[in-house]
Amino acid sequence: MASETRVLTAHVPQSLADRVDDIAARLDRSRGWVVKQALAAWVDQEEEWHRMTVDALADVDAGRVIDHRDIKAWADSLSGSDPLPPPA
Repeated sequence: MASETRVLTAHVPQSLADRVDDIAARLDRSRGWVVKQALAAWVDQEEEWHRMTVDALADVDAGRVIDHRDIKAWADSLSGSDPLPPPA
């Protein structure tokens, strides 16, 4: 059973279209295949960023935070000979 598809249309700068064409030729794939792969990767990344943001905001709301000064002191210590343990 074939999955349903839908055509999306976008105007892109000529230089970007040329780069897509170059990649498609190098991979011996169609332009549509390259665009579909790139779009799927971008959507996955955006969804992950959103999930991580929601999780981070829930941590803040629950008080699961580390003071900036503690983080800075730890980060500053990493370039020295006796680094601090990561703040808890």
